[in-house]
Amino acid sequence: MRAGPYEGVVAKLAGGPFASIAYVEATASTNADAAALLDDERSGGHTIVAEYQSRGAGRKGRAWLAPAGTALLFTTILPRAVAADRLWLVPFWVALSVRRALLDFGVGTLLQWPNDLLLGGRKVAGVLCQSCVIGLEARVACGAGINVRRPGTDPGIDPPPAFCDDVAAVERAALLHAVLGQYERTLFMLDQPARVAAEWDEAASLPGRTYRILLDGRDEPFEAIAQGLAEGGALRLLRDDGSPATVSLADARVLR
Repeated sequence: MRAGPYEGVVAKLAGGPFASIAYVEATASTNADAAALLDDERSGGHTIVAEYQSRGAGRKGRAWLAPAGTALLFTTILPRAVAADRLWLVPFWVALSVRRALLDFGVGTLLQWPNDLLLGGRKVAGVLCQSCVIGLEARVACGAGINVRRPGTDPGIDPPPAFCDDVAAVERAALLHAVLGQYERTLFMLDQPARVAAEWDEAASLPGRTYRILLDGRDEPFEAIAQGLAEGGALRLLRDDGSPATVSLADARVLR
């Protein structure tokens, strides 16, 4: 498969671990496409970019909707295995990389637990990773969707998303190059979970932000002051009555 409009990115990354890029005009999901390659070690460092996804997915099976031409939709297979007990930190590392790349273009974002990037309080990007665990190690496909160009018509998404061009013009190939460059420069951090957690806390302005959380199986959300990431990717909270709480990735969603 060819890199299409991202051929220039391949040339710039030549010789590095993330220089393999395949472009498709349409697919069901770049994450699903990449997940199918995880058992092939030759796929390490490979990125699949799509102009449009018909079944783009977010956490807990929620849909990721992006009209063709408006978003940078891609999944990158890590070029190295990750310790299975550190899989939790990969999406937080991805979010940090995407945030740094966006800053290169003047787009400042705030990270929100567990996997969103906010621009002006609205979602501009999301992260979703898939893995294949064999023994004590895992191979991981890191998916990201970044809203780049605001469509001419209302996309009908609630709550309304943000787009990079709300604040700055961003060219998608340049943005992909920036993200993959961040991956290459910070790959070593996958062996430093404490550093990833600390940098994520800072980029999410924690501790101190109020989170509105809906626990699975509950009808009413509650508000609490987020304190930071816990081991395993859970969110440490302080309730209104001063009692501490921890919410795991699998048990809740954040409401905006």
